[in-house]
Amino acid sequence: MSLFIIMTIYLIPQTEKTLETNLEFEYITNLANSSIYLLDENNLLVKTKILLDNKDTTKDIEDIITNLTIGSGNIFPDNLYGVIPKNTKLNDILIEEDVVTLDFSNEFLNVDTNKSSALIESIVYSVTELDNINKVIITVESEELKTYPNSDKSISFPIDRSIGINNKYTYNSLNNLVKVVIYYQELINNDTYYVPVTKYLNNDKEKIDIIVEELTTSYIYEDNLSSILSENVKLTDKELSDDLLILDFNDALLDNGELKEEVVYLLSYSVFANYDINTVSFRVDGKELKNVTKSDLV
Repeated sequence: MSLFIIMTIYLIPQTEKTLETNLEFEYITNLANSSIYLLDENNLLVKTKILLDNKDTTKDIEDIITNLTIGSGNIFPDNLYGVIPKNTKLNDILIEEDVVTLDFSNEFLNVDTNKSSALIESIVYSVTELDNINKVIITVESEELKTYPNSDKSISFPIDRSIGINNKYTYNSLNNLVKVVIYYQELINNDTYYVPVTKYLNNDKEKIDIIVEELTTSYIYEDNLSSILSENVKLTDKELSDDLLILDFNDALLDNGELKEEVVYLLSYSVFANYDINTVSFRVDGKELKNVTKSDLV
């Protein structure tokens, strides 16, 4: 009986943690059911798993905003930070169909100028991870923002994920201009995280071809980001049918005959960010290896 009591006391603190940071642990236990986007030391927003144990969308949004707010007693992963200014209060939440209006206190405007875009992107991308929320309106003391906080960059609500995240502009012409979201890896204290980068570039290829091309190049614009796809990986065939995208690669996709989990996540996150589908099927030389749905990645 004494041993049972000791073990019970020992385990209680572990059940109170709301933000899990070890992705490997999360994938095994399947505790996390949503994501938020936190800033790393390079001012890039990083996808981070979060446990939302609520049946109420309003409460889920409250929890998300709390975890994005500096100084709210959050236990963030090492070297990842919230971006909503300290002491900001969420005054009100109004949900109408798939649009949520978030009203903040004046402290919301205290964001550093160089983090203004990241502030909006973090909120929009985090909240729209919820299945029934697709658009966001942001007000401060009931007044709708006209520009990004501490910026002269205009903003028009409602906004959705089309605003991009970690935007990178590399185009030199308006001809063949395409916007593609590509996920890269970042290693923080030996834990693997995924970083979405919205690239604006001149390219007339299909988005999946651009994704594979970008992930297999030896050049990545940020030193802290990486891709584990070999330069020898080739997308030999593709087929988009209704809710399914079939991708057929050469055998360079495999590592010692195995399809690595990190490769699956890297490609799947990128595909779902660009295609309105539910399933991506991975094949090598025509042989089906793995089917991944959006829910598999949550």
